[in-house]
Amino acid sequence: MNNAWLTIVGTCLTVTGVIVTGWLTYRGSRTAAAIQAAPAAKAGDLSVLQATVERVDQENGKLRDRQSRLESLLRACTWTMDRWAGQMHRAGIEPEPPHPLVDEYNRTGV
Repeated sequence: MNNAWLTIVGTCLTVTGVIVTGWLTYRGSRTAAAIQAAPAAKAGDLSVLQATVERVDQENGKLRDRQSRLESLLRACTWTMDRWAGQMHRAGIEPEPPHPLVDEYNRTGV
């Protein structure tokens, strides 16, 4: 009778061990697959980031060009208005006072 109980207990332990081993193997396989898939996902993220950086660089270049063009236009307008103000002074006509923002710029340069 003792042998029968030992056989039953041994069988139960063996079955439990096989189940636990299978479960751990399953989890290990899933973890390994996730680890192997990670570099591919990172490469995809990197390509998206690189595309975004290139797009932003192009946009920044266009904005810099536009800002440079606007600054050139502002200098040309300022030069033209200064000539007109000089003509008015020589003709004895007092021009209207400048806008407060223009006055501030003339005083501070900012």
